[in-house]
Amino acid sequence: MRIDILTLFPELFPGPLGESVIGRAARQGMISVNAVDVRNFANDARGTVDERPYGGGPGMLMMPDVLMRALNSVRSADSTVILTSPRGEVMNQRLAAELAAEKHLILVAGHYEGVDQRFIDLAVDREISIGDFVLSSGNIAAMAIADAVIRLMPGVLGDDESAKEESHSMGLLEYPQYTRPPEFQGLKVPDVLLSGDHGKVAEFRKREAEKITRERRPDLWEKYLQAELKEV
Repeated sequence: MRIDILTLFPELFPGPLGESVIGRAARQGMISVNAVDVRNFANDARGTVDERPYGGGPGMLMMPDVLMRALNSVRSADSTVILTSPRGEVMNQRLAAELAAEKHLILVAGHYEGVDQRFIDLAVDREISIGDFVLSSGNIAAMAIADAVIRLMPGVLGDDESAKEESHSMGLLEYPQYTRPPEFQGLKVPDVLLSGDHGKVAEFRKREAEKITRERRPDLWEKYLQAELKEV
């Protein structure tokens, strides 16, 4: 997979995307992450990329012609263009898996008060938010989306089964996990995890995942119950 990130701050990249399993995947040639400096496509020597909105109002908007030139420098027939936006569909594990099947993602990191709507209408395939809050720019959101997508690609985690048992992958939050030592500051590892009985371990993990989801995310719990009813 290739990921191009259109940004006003290319020096922020690869950042976390150059470390750990994501960085290793890049070094092994499994993925390519490239930052595109939008200012290089400005209309003037000053690198102007924003203007005041028609109709008045606070803030500045990123200009559509500048963004379009930056986009066209990397876009191909296989590209899926994503704008990071607080009004977009909320990122989740299902969407991450969907995007992981794409060949080329272009993430447009929004900035200032937003992006001219004409660029969105003409070029953006999806608007994606990482939550119901507002960031100073879309760069952190672009990193989060890229990380969530890349780690789901075959071979990136080393053990592809890891992604299947994580929070949200099965509609539940992840069960609690333990490692050595078997007792720490008076707290012991549950006996069932030391039993060697894989069936009982699976039952314990499912039960704990359901309990945590029910207590912490009643919205996810309701969706999980509805999905379970459909399968019956």
